[in-house]
Amino acid sequence: MAKVRVAGFAISIDGFGAGPNQGLAHPLGEGGRALHEWFYPTRAFRAMIGQEGGTEDRFAAAAMDGFGAFILGRNMFGPAGDDWGGPDWTGWWGDNPPFHAPTFILTHHAHPPIEMAGGTVFHFVTDGPEAALARAKEAAGDRDVKIGGGVATVRQYLRLGAIDELHLAIAPILLGRGENLLTDIDLPKLGYHVTETTPSPRATHVVLKR
Repeated sequence: MAKVRVAGFAISIDGFGAGPNQGLAHPLGEGGRALHEWFYPTRAFRAMIGQEGGTEDRFAAAAMDGFGAFILGRNMFGPAGDDWGGPDWTGWWGDNPPFHAPTFILTHHAHPPIEMAGGTVFHFVTDGPEAALARAKEAAGDRDVKIGGGVATVRQYLRLGAIDELHLAIAPILLGRGENLLTDIDLPKLGYHVTETTPSPRATHVVLKR
């Protein structure tokens, strides 16, 4: 049965999934890049940016595998504001984004769909997270839907009770400020329990299911 999953979502020890002052200079916020140090050396990441080699990591491989559609928040597609980063902005990833599937962007600012190389099509959804999820499930068919972030988007879907499985990569850093994933989110009350904990030098991987 198809699931709605969060996979490869990195947070700091103090719970932040992005640092402060996100923007063109700091897409992940100040200090936010360090959250993903576990991911950068892996074969999965290097393949995403057109490079060979890298370390084998099953959590990295699973972070983009098995999904038939993706849902992203507005800032995951481009810098904050209503101009979409300028008239030629097509996302942070270049001509061939790593999604290779229909990708639904939650936003208050309407925008026509954008077709990219590799099968990625960005659709901009202005009528809320539930509408985006319904469209993503239809597009995904019997494959899973990934809630790709950012923090506010994952929080919305947690509160809706829509996420079946959540994989967090807890980086051994402190950010102190930024966007906190779990503030005022009662995971046990929402029905989540820990099913796996796997430590590694760059992150501790925790899987939660309902």
